[in-house]
Amino acid sequence: MLFLVLQAYGMLIRFDPNFARKDFALFYRKVRKYRVRTNPWSTTVVDGICSAVDIACICYPKQVLCLQRSAAAACLLRQYGVPAQMIIGAQPIPFKAHAWVEVDGGVVNDKSYVGEMYRVLDRC
Repeated sequence: MLFLVLQAYGMLIRFDPNFARKDFALFYRKVRKYRVRTNPWSTTVVDGICSAVDIACICYPKQVLCLQRSAAAACLLRQYGVPAQMIIGAQPIPFKAHAWVEVDGGVVNDKSYVGEMYRVLDRC
């Protein structure tokens, strides 16, 4: 588990410069290009990785927002062979935006009903 937490922490570090420079386009391309490895996976792997990302976010010295957290989770899941998608959604009134990760159409790093609260803008 410690190794997964360290990998998740590394993912947060990897995306941090894009957030500091407010370079959403580069950040988006990095997540979109991150390929799924051909490893067998199970729900245990998904749960372990999502827990590791949560722990890494708690330990991170900066506030981690949903977009960075979801990008780290999606890329780490893909690294372990899980076909994860980062979802970016918004609701119009009051305006709110949110990001989460889905695997096989189910939310894995947030509440299961989060997709009902937001209109999906993009899946990457």
